[in-house]
Amino acid sequence: MKIVRYTSDLLPIWNQIVADSKNGTFLFDRRFMDYHQARFTDCSILFLKGDKPIACLPANYSEQDSTIYSHQGLTYGGLLLSRKTSCDDVLEMFALLKDYYKRKFGATRFVYKPTPYIYHTYPSEEPLYALFRQNARLIARGISSCIPLGKSLPIKESRKSGIRKAEALGLKISESTDASDILAFWQILDQCLDTNHQVHPVHTPEEMQLLMERFPSRIKLFLAKDAEGKILAGTWLFDCGTVVHTQYMAASPEGKQVGALDYLIALLLLSIEEHPYFDFGISTEAAGTILNSGLIFQKEGFGARGICYDTYLFNL
Repeated sequence: MKIVRYTSDLLPIWNQIVADSKNGTFLFDRRFMDYHQARFTDCSILFLKGDKPIACLPANYSEQDSTIYSHQGLTYGGLLLSRKTSCDDVLEMFALLKDYYKRKFGATRFVYKPTPYIYHTYPSEEPLYALFRQNARLIARGISSCIPLGKSLPIKESRKSGIRKAEALGLKISESTDASDILAFWQILDQCLDTNHQVHPVHTPEEMQLLMERFPSRIKLFLAKDAEGKILAGTWLFDCGTVVHTQYMAASPEGKQVGALDYLIALLLLSIEEHPYFDFGISTEAAGTILNSGLIFQKEGFGARGICYDTYLFNL
């Protein structure tokens, strides 16, 4: 087995590994990853057994703390493995990557974010065993809220009341690719995040529009509008195969009063029942040490329950 550093001429091979992997999603497609490549020092690698690519690792290097991350521009990541990859293969990969990153970058630490199991198409937790063998330490744990579609808990009355308000007002739910809709919703989203959490969206509206154009069947914006066409709430849905997850959810002050977001989510859940899971994303801050109880209460009101997004640290 050997390591090859990723370069742009390997893009087709990389994307094929991701597409064939048992634990990868389109978020690891280089057309998605590279939209923000200028922000990071990419040090992604491919693993070849003989001459056959069997795995890849999205990663970036931070010179400031001499650390390899997998990957700071992604919510989760780690080794993306072919179905035929064995546990011994993965242990060998960890031995090779430790040596590689020490020699090539002088790195001293590795921060590893495994892909949560709900995104796997085949059992893929060999890296968790390898992390244990590396004496890796859990340094962050976010709690996300997930619904197993087709067998979810009943929606709570607190959410149903919002749905009834929105129905009575005749709110309309629609998909949009229009740049003006993207910008209008972005302003609602940015104000909501700034007011409630003193943060701003990771992406820009231009980046989201670019990603929607690159992945039209995977990334979709859904909006709740009133009778005059004014946007009251919205969310992006990312279709990751086994999981559909929300990327940003927000409602205007008026939208919150009339249950626009509750109505939007309720209708979207009915439209994606062919997928195994719906994932709302994490409701934690500060590496999981702070729980946003109000946010998770809303998600749990739809029957969602906990999935952990973990981060490990081990020394090189």
